Amino acid sequence: MKRHTALAVTGLLLLTAACTAGPDDGDDGEAPAPETSQAPGGRWQPRPGTAWQWQLSGKLDTSVKVPVYDVDGFNTTKEQVADLKRAGRRTICYISTGAWEDFRPDADAFPKSLLGEGNGWKGERWLDIRQASVLEPLMAKRFDMCRDKGFDAVEPDNMDGYKNKTGFPLTASDQLAYNRLIARLAHDRGMAAGLKNDLDQIPQLVGDFDFAVNEQCAEYGECDSLTPFIKADKAVFHVEYERSTDEFCDRSKKLKLSSMEKKYELGPWRKPC
Repeated sequence: MKRHTALAVTGLLLLTAACTAGPDDGDDGEAPAPETSQAPGGRWQPRPGTAWQWQLSGKLDTSVKVPVYDVDGFNTTKEQVADLKRAGRRTICYISTGAWEDFRPDADAFPKSLLGEGNGWKGERWLDIRQASVLEPLMAKRFDMCRDKGFDAVEPDNMDGYKNKTGFPLTASDQLAYNRLIARLAHDRGMAAGLKNDLDQIPQLVGDFDFAVNEQCAEYGECDSLTPFIKADKAVFHVEYERSTDEFCDRSKKLKLSSMEKKYELGPWRKPC
């Protein structure tokens, strides 16, 4: 199941540098204060139930009354991040760490030996995460960008290549080592790190990550797999594309997930639980 590949539309629908205000479903009043605890080193760690907005395409709508924004790291400007922070929002930097994207400005920096099979979306190919010594400086530079723009956290995507047809003989051990490397790169820069999908490895990785991001656990009957994060007092940011809020919100609330319905293009529209 390649649920993460819904994000590939960002290659065609890039965030513009301008901010705009617009209507939002389900939110009224001022943005609540972020629900936060302190992780080791003083970095941000969102708590279960924290509301969020996830926007990776279209003109950035800063009017959503939630404490957390998850936005594209390349296409969101330092000024936009500062505007969100002045409004009391925490910010998460979306970066693909397990797949190469030909539309990114650093695409030519990736050696061809790293590039595997396509992940089902135009312009994207899986990365050989076994070549950690080659990938580490590339990802470190991306995370430097996130830090320098003022982001509080990183959402590294495509973190479950070992479960897909990448063109490389990736193992679970390869994935664990790489995911821990990614978490360390974020932590070394004072940012929190979120585990994206990779449900099977949550028991081993919950201690390495500060929150989780999940797509479609309700559709696939997998939401219970995310409970280790909740038990560790760490937020699970969750979206569904093919299910309505009537179908999953009751269960999400019981599990303390931060859930909402979104469209695949991940534009401004949202319908939270």
